[in-house]
Amino acid sequence: MNTNERITTIKHRLEQKFSPTILEVIDDSEKHKGHAGSAEGAGHYTVIIASAFFAAQSRVSIHREIYHVLADLIPHEIHALQIKIAKNMIQIK
Repeated sequence: MNTNERITTIKHRLEQKFSPTILEVIDDSEKHKGHAGSAEGAGHYTVIIASAFFAAQSRVSIHREIYHVLADLIPHEIHALQIKIAKNMIQIK
């Protein structure tokens, strides 16, 4: 899977599960050249997301939910994932 396919897959899965009001997937792989996972072709990504689905959840719970949706892509397609919850759009405990 190439970078564009990974980003499309990540977005599609997150959209299907969480119906986000904000969703951005950023490829950070260039910043991490030389890391073991990068050398094998896996990417580094940042996800910026907001969803009403997360309103009553803790930050840890939100991260678990996102990782669960993407679990089969880690570590072969996604080497590292940074998650940023867009707090101004939802209330987080």
